[in-house]
Amino acid sequence: MHKVFANIKFNLSTLIRSLLISLMLLATSCEEFLDEVPDNRVALDNLDKAQQLLTNAYSSSSYAFTDWMSDNVGFTNGVTIRNNHREAYAWEDFTDGPTTQDTPIFFWFESYGAVAHANEVLAVLDELPDNTAELKAQKNAVESEALLTRAYAHFMLVNLFAKHYDESTAGGDMGIPYVDTPETIFIKQYQRNTVQEVYDRVEQDMLRGLELVNEGFFNNSGKYHFNLKAALAFASRFYLFKGDFNSCIDFSDRLLEPSPASIVRDLTSQEFLTASSSISGYPQLYSSADLPSNLMLMRKISLVQRNDFAHGPLSNFYGDLFSSHPFLATTDARENPAFVKGNNGLFPVRYESLFERSSLNSNVGFPYHINLAFRGEEVLLNRAESSAMLNRVNDAIDDLQVLTDNRYIGNSIELSIELIRAFFGATGNPFISDQTLVLDYTLLERRKEFIVQGLRWFDIKRHEIEVDHVLEDGNSTNRLEEDDLRKILQIPTSAIDVGGLKPNPR
Repeated sequence: MHKVFANIKFNLSTLIRSLLISLMLLATSCEEFLDEVPDNRVALDNLDKAQQLLTNAYSSSSYAFTDWMSDNVGFTNGVTIRNNHREAYAWEDFTDGPTTQDTPIFFWFESYGAVAHANEVLAVLDELPDNTAELKAQKNAVESEALLTRAYAHFMLVNLFAKHYDESTAGGDMGIPYVDTPETIFIKQYQRNTVQEVYDRVEQDMLRGLELVNEGFFNNSGKYHFNLKAALAFASRFYLFKGDFNSCIDFSDRLLEPSPASIVRDLTSQEFLTASSSISGYPQLYSSADLPSNLMLMRKISLVQRNDFAHGPLSNFYGDLFSSHPFLATTDARENPAFVKGNNGLFPVRYESLFERSSLNSNVGFPYHINLAFRGEEVLLNRAESSAMLNRVNDAIDDLQVLTDNRYIGNSIELSIELIRAFFGATGNPFISDQTLVLDYTLLERRKEFIVQGLRWFDIKRHEIEVDHVLEDGNSTNRLEEDDLRKILQIPTSAIDVGGLKPNPR
């Protein structure tokens, strides 16, 4: 989906070969030597090339591996457990190299690689011609996409490799380096910006990028780029995580209104119910670029889509999760279809398992899936949570009702605070507020909606949720505490030893 159009790094063998040939010809044609480019970089001398390079500013790494660290999974028997799966389940620091997919190290390097492409484009934009109205509009569009991809990569990095944003401590908490210039030296030393500094710079890039969005210059499906709706969804997530709930609601409103239901997929529809009988047709429909609810798609090199690898939701937990709702004689359409995973697990069908061969005649390559980077359902739940945090209980319930209408199959699915109180066993209890219960119910719906897709981990960090993992013996338990330092993923060893960055405390 994101084809590599240009190589901005030096290719050493090509460079040496070019230099040797040039030296042989030096005596007869010095001028010709000076006219040659001594490597295979594409010169970013027009906006079309800059725009093509930005296809590499979308990281191919998935954060869905974080579900293996969450309370969504248990020890799964009968599947392949690799080193990174074991380390994730035990909340140990990861030890695999930067090429092992579904690890924090892979995510780190791929994300900063995406940032490097965005920075290369931003560095040359002022030099590119814009002497017509169309060229000026195209330049703005390119700048927008570069800023949004740079902001998004740093935002996800800081939320994995640093403490969750806390206004009272963010100014002193270690974040990650915010890289906004191209690398021009072989080994550059960086410093970790504070969480506050990273958030401030993400916000600056994000808002400027949002201001300049122009969808008219995307060469393929706009769903594979930072289109306007995706940028608004990014802002919705950013302000939710920052705890600026009024801003989250404002940006969510710009996307959701006047018809929130129009960008929420209807899993109770005949189209989805028919597709649920096909384990290939259902994920194709679920991740289709044609669905209004799918706001931005990204190709991810990953194994999380495989039901024969890694830990997953256990069968008993899976059934209990999707039967946890306040309605009688009602089915949650998110429960099916599901794969059997190992001997004791179930895995909801969400991803289409795809494979890219290294060449036409090769039997090796990369497993990948199409990730739903931003969805209308997330924005709806962001707004519901923000409303709950601001004690706007009725507004939150209104948004939860929109999701309810498109998820539950039954005759009586009218959500109310009385029903939510009864569900949590708090009817008539004056010591538990409506606000608390609506927030808990919203988090439950988020858990169901994004299971195996990675967002649960960020909810665990944001709300300081404890996680227990039962070990292989079926009796022993490992616990991740509310404020456990292991919730902050360790930065790569090479970033510490070579890059000079301070490690996260343990």
